[in-house]
Amino acid sequence: MTTAIEVRGLRKAFGGRIVIDDLDFSVARGEVFALLGPNGAGKTTTINILTTLTAADAGTAAVAGFDVHAQRTEVQRRISLTGQSAAVDDALTAVENLVMFARLAGLRPAAARRRALDLIEQFDLADAATRAVRTFSGGMRRRLDLALSFVVTPEVLFLDEPTTGLDTRSRRDLWNIIRTLAAGGTTVFLTTQYLEEADLLADRIAVLHDGRVAALGTAAELKARIGGDTVELHDRSGEVLRRIPTDGSVADLRRALDRLDEEGADGVVSLHRPTLDDVFLAVTAAPLKENA
Repeated sequence: MTTAIEVRGLRKAFGGRIVIDDLDFSVARGEVFALLGPNGAGKTTTINILTTLTAADAGTAAVAGFDVHAQRTEVQRRISLTGQSAAVDDALTAVENLVMFARLAGLRPAAARRRALDLIEQFDLADAATRAVRTFSGGMRRRLDLALSFVVTPEVLFLDEPTTGLDTRSRRDLWNIIRTLAAGGTTVFLTTQYLEEADLLADRIAVLHDGRVAALGTAAELKARIGGDTVELHDRSGEVLRRIPTDGSVADLRRALDRLDEEGADGVVSLHRPTLDDVFLAVTAAPLKENA
């Protein structure tokens, strides 16, 4: 595995409050890696350290093979960051924003305009290319913000809650763009409060709790940690009255239903499969245990 991000023993405190403590993880090149955690868990702080915006108090971190503290300039040349709010100029058009960023990145005028027009097409903004950004919807602004990150294609793209505040259609449009970028070889490091987003996009997921990685793996691996399928019996108000483990096969489901029938159970039956919501609640509801 070729590593794009390597974090070892990272620690950061603000005003005596420890935000991240002994943080360890690595991200492979070309991987989509999601970092989850409650508000205040340290997701944005982690991104700020990895993108050289904030210095860690202890530990080491490397991005694209370069130390984020000792080789900040080399790291900055290889990354892009899209934060929680769109960093676009409302008075300019989409094309003008892109050309401006391209010129700042060192492209000559003709090359900057070509790159801007390519990105307009790639991010489905052709119909609004010459409109002032202040007239854009939230989804269009977010697509433009992401396009700005690709004026020069980065080795590693950091996305800090990129779809917060977007409607369902705009969110799914952005998911498709992120998948395309990752398929092209860009490493994507993503923080999100939408667990479905992590489930659908990420190759691997880390859950932060008490400043450390409390759970790490694929979505399937994390769900398996908290058990398998269960047949649930609910009362009319939706409260769970009974749970029976099952392997999900027809024979085992029939066994579970026969068991409920023998017990004279009354209510509504459903099949429950573990979700990332279950993982998140299980991991963050209790103090972090060693080797979690």
